Amino acid sequence: MFVPRKILEAKLLECLAEDIGQGDATVTAIVPAATIVEAEIIAKERGIAAGIEETVILAQSLGLNINVKVTDGDVFKNKQVIVKVAGHARTILTAERTILNLLSRMSGIATTTRKLAERIKKANLTTRIAATRKTAPGLLYFDKKAVQIGGGDAHRLHLDDLVLIKDNHIKITGSVEDAVRMARTEVSFTKKIEVEITNPEEATRAAEAGADIIMLDNFSPKQIKLTVELLKKARHFGKIILEASG
Repeated sequence: MFVPRKILEAKLLECLAEDIGQGDATVTAIVPAATIVEAEIIAKERGIAAGIEETVILAQSLGLNINVKVTDGDVFKNKQVIVKVAGHARTILTAERTILNLLSRMSGIATTTRKLAERIKKANLTTRIAATRKTAPGLLYFDKKAVQIGGGDAHRLHLDDLVLIKDNHIKITGSVEDAVRMARTEVSFTKKIEVEITNPEEATRAAEAGADIIMLDNFSPKQIKLTVELLKKARHFGKIILEASG
């Protein structure tokens, strides 16, 4: 994922400003203004690095000198030094938690995603691990990027990426078929249409109505198998993308 540096810098400074509030009372009280220090960020367990680019940009925007020992996507070991920072003590201590939160969260997401992606690879499957939009407000970009660094698919980033018809949409429109047909009529041909279904029988109806992707919501393995059998019988299997979530 790429956004211009200035835009990413603005996102990061907003995160920092939220944490600072009206000023860091602790460093103001006990850390002399001219104090210069060096600091290290050390891993406490093995994982996949993510958030390194963000750490560099935020540190540099604050006038700190930064030396990274890993790049996004690298494997780091327990007790390995990830980043070294030097500069004014007040600045480092004030930005410390924001930097650690981003690094920890993004690396944790990337590490978990990599573990799942490797299990899929070992099973010789073409299935892809994808993310939901259930991110923390304000952290969508960082969470989605971490998934990609870990080897996953970001899925849709925003509501305008594709049409995703869920159970509440279907309740309002009346049926799976009506919802898909309305979407097909109204949206651009460039937008895919995905439908969330709650039982195997709805899969065939969604496929026949023209859906591009069918999401099997909280299906058990047994239900997924039955859905596949029904789609094969109706000759839709292989012509439509199947997604399992839950």
